[in-house]
Amino acid sequence: MAVSQIKGVCPHNCPDTCGWVVTLDAARTPVKIQGDADHPYTQGWLCAKVNRYLEFVLHPDRLRHPLRRVGAKGEGRFERISWAEALAEITGRWQALIAEHGPEAILPYSYSGTLGAVQCQVANTRFWTRMGASGLDRTICSVAGTEALRVTVGGSYGADPESVVHSRLVLLWGTNPASTHPHFIPWLDEARRRGARVVLVDPHRTLTAQRADLHLAPRPGSDGALAMAMMHVLFAEGLVDEAWAREHTVGLEALRERVREWTPGRAAEATGIPAEQITALAHEYGTTRPSLIRCSMGLQRHSNGGETIRALACLPALTGDYGKPGGGLLYSTGGYWSWPAAATCPPELAQNSPSPEPRVLNMNRLGAALLEAEPPVRSLYVFNSNPAAVAPNSRRVLAGLSRPDLFTVVHELFLTDTARYADLVLPATSQFEHWDLHKAYGHLYVSLNRPAMAPLDEAKSNWEVFQLLAERMGYTEPAFRQSAEEIIQAILEQGGPMAEGVTWERLLREGTCRLNVPRPVVPFADGRFRTPSGKVELLSQQLADAGQDPLPAWTPDAESREGNPERARRYPLQMVSAASHYFLNSSFANVPSLRKRHGGPTLEIHPEDAAVRRIRDADWVEIANDRGSFVARASVGETVRPGTVFTPTLWWNGHSPDGRGANWTTSDELADYAGGATFHGNLVEVSLAMAPHLAEAATMAGAE
Repeated sequence: MAVSQIKGVCPHNCPDTCGWVVTLDAARTPVKIQGDADHPYTQGWLCAKVNRYLEFVLHPDRLRHPLRRVGAKGEGRFERISWAEALAEITGRWQALIAEHGPEAILPYSYSGTLGAVQCQVANTRFWTRMGASGLDRTICSVAGTEALRVTVGGSYGADPESVVHSRLVLLWGTNPASTHPHFIPWLDEARRRGARVVLVDPHRTLTAQRADLHLAPRPGSDGALAMAMMHVLFAEGLVDEAWAREHTVGLEALRERVREWTPGRAAEATGIPAEQITALAHEYGTTRPSLIRCSMGLQRHSNGGETIRALACLPALTGDYGKPGGGLLYSTGGYWSWPAAATCPPELAQNSPSPEPRVLNMNRLGAALLEAEPPVRSLYVFNSNPAAVAPNSRRVLAGLSRPDLFTVVHELFLTDTARYADLVLPATSQFEHWDLHKAYGHLYVSLNRPAMAPLDEAKSNWEVFQLLAERMGYTEPAFRQSAEEIIQAILEQGGPMAEGVTWERLLREGTCRLNVPRPVVPFADGRFRTPSGKVELLSQQLADAGQDPLPAWTPDAESREGNPERARRYPLQMVSAASHYFLNSSFANVPSLRKRHGGPTLEIHPEDAAVRRIRDADWVEIANDRGSFVARASVGETVRPGTVFTPTLWWNGHSPDGRGANWTTSDELADYAGGATFHGNLVEVSLAMAPHLAEAATMAGAE
């Protein structure tokens, strides 16, 4: 019989940051999870993934005790040890490394296993800042697009997603909200009921296409060319709001000249979209007010990703859509409020560090960091991530993790692909087992997570582990004695005007509060942008000063037919490896019910491409390039255009037919802005799988 309900919030890397309610039985065991009906944005329902969160938390494979490796790295053989033994070994090894090589010999690697203020932001900063360890440039998700918005409009002040109900035209550009921002869909549906048209621009026919009036499928990485041609048409047909643009932009005439050469015909050659469709889309966008562009992170995971988002961000400036309810651009709402730095990482920690400005290594090049960095990385501490599966260029990553002289510690809920390479594995708590505070990047609400159950056996939260490590490393600063609850209260108290009215007491009572902004908020309604000029910088002096093109442009993706014809002759198919409906990166990929619903690794391929390779629907195929290969079951159909293939991510290597996932083929080269990832710039060839792969796949299918 249920005796209580506890409000919490989903911690995962999704724009929605859903409120939830956990029901406990008389033994204080969670027996049910449901959406929080009081959450103003997510409104009482959960996605396909988080609906199975009980199965995730109570999974029989949860790690319950510290472990020490007794087999070879990657073999997955461990023995149980105590926390005291684990902490003594970690700090002893680290103190010896620091004494001989300095603190930069140690590299923390983490990302978005949780996005909470305490278990992510504080865990990412306090301990490592005090130590002076190598810094991690957290670039794997969205930084190219974030930088593009910073130099164009001043930051990630995306349109309030609730304002889409006022839109007359919605361009869903390189985004699949039905799977990756599902709570946007009811607001989009309301816009459609009010008469809005929806256009999907995506090389893959996703679930979201069911809600689109028109689907345009450009070649992967060519979206910037489409945006440049749309601007050409806006200028050529007199559809630019000249009065607004002259008052609120910098570089209007320079942009007019830049896009003069970008005719729809030229863009058609780059994108594969007929010129007349490009012209029609530009005309519709130029004549429909207000129009909203909703784009997302996958769009900028190309070598030209920053250029692409920058071109998209210029479009609303030409039509005057910025500052109008239902208009503008939504990439992220993450810029409205940031965790106050002094509350998350007090300044004294850097002041007391032996290396206050350590080197910074790009997480997209983890393999290179472990194999090539000078001075070498001699110890790796992984939490909130599973880089053996999620980082690009898996072959290089695993080669680095296999180094016999690398001392690796992994703090995790499960024995992931990465944990199998660890010297020590520490058991982590789930979101049901610790306190945290969450803000969103897909709406404007803040939520408190209250623990619903005691930690499972010996599992400990990120912050508790860092407190224990700090004590044994001799770090005596008061910052390491604060509880999670005290940290959350300090963040709220120091949160500034945006957090006004968002208090500890109110969050305890309500669970979720809106930031101190109107509902809906209309960014740039006052006509002022947070750039140096206070205007939309179509021409960016910041980019010019950095030696980059100050105007929007399109350069072919470095790994594409246009960008590398020689490579395309060997590997003629462009592969997009975007989000699954049932997994979130590698999270949930070990939940049996979700693996079953996903159905195993798949590759969507057009009938024309399948026919020339003698591939039939449901055949097992090998997807390969010179970086590596993986196998999947072919899904032959017109969900992709000829020349493009698609695989949903991300299966663990250990759950895949041949022990390899999609990232065995992806590149660790960097994007044009901010060192971003280039997962979708990936040329491959596809062929029928050889007999050994078929045998392994059959074994896997039987296990399912």
